Amino acid sequence: RGLIPVDCEPLGPPEAYGDDRVFAYVRLDGASSPTQDEAVERLEQAGQPVLRIALPDAYHLGQEFFRWEMAIAVAGSVLGVDPFDQPDVEASKARTRELTAILEQNGAPPPEEPLFSADGVTLFADPWNARELAAAGGGNRLADHLKAHFARLGRGDYAALLAFVARNGENAAALQEIRRSIRDARRVATCLGFGPRFLHSTGQAYKGGPNTGVFLQITCGDAVDVPIPGKSYGFSAVKAAQARGDFEVLADRKRRALRAHVGADVGAGLAVLAAAVAQALA
Repeated sequence: RGLIPVDCEPLGPPEAYGDDRVFAYVRLDGASSPTQDEAVERLEQAGQPVLRIALPDAYHLGQEFFRWEMAIAVAGSVLGVDPFDQPDVEASKARTRELTAILEQNGAPPPEEPLFSADGVTLFADPWNARELAAAGGGNRLADHLKAHFARLGRGDYAALLAFVARNGENAAALQEIRRSIRDARRVATCLGFGPRFLHSTGQAYKGGPNTGVFLQITCGDAVDVPIPGKSYGFSAVKAAQARGDFEVLADRKRRALRAHVGADVGAGLAVLAAAVAQALA
């Protein structure tokens, strides 16, 4: 139950959207963007619902934080959802702890069998998702597997990129290119979260909310690791365990999920992935 929040998705023309959105336009009086005003006006003229919130100055943003936080609590009560609980986030934490315990005991995580590997990108999937993708056609190229994965998007679904990579301008730009390709080709909402931080916000909705998401988890190697005092592993292993633990819980919930590992040269890997996604959706 509930709604999926979509933030930082580039604003597109009306034809890029389906009929499952509500747009919230928070506009600063006296310092707005004419280009954005015109884009929002076109959305309204096309029949899209737009909520307009005018702020007299930037200091009123605090008021908006409170308004939306209060709305979440009230909506949770109406929907019969406890907005202060996150059981599916805890499930991901528990799986991560299991993986790090195995790593501590054996010196290595449990082995994984890749679904596909080419051009520096390796794909992983749980048995259920692997069978679903094989039934959709599979293929001999990275783009073929991504095409089969995103073909599972239907009306009212959303696509989410779960990126366990450094949050910087270069990586964000590459991931925005991917989500724009998905939105424009399939007319679905897209979400982008940088792990592990998104686990404590939208991560609950992804695993415990409506089963309307199609997920592409993106992981990477690290050129430099930072050791953890008193442990036989470093923070790279912890990050990998968090990503893998979250993916396993998504799989347990029968979410449509695929993981793409891009190696230590993240910029090059994301460029390959973006090109493959564009080819898959062409």
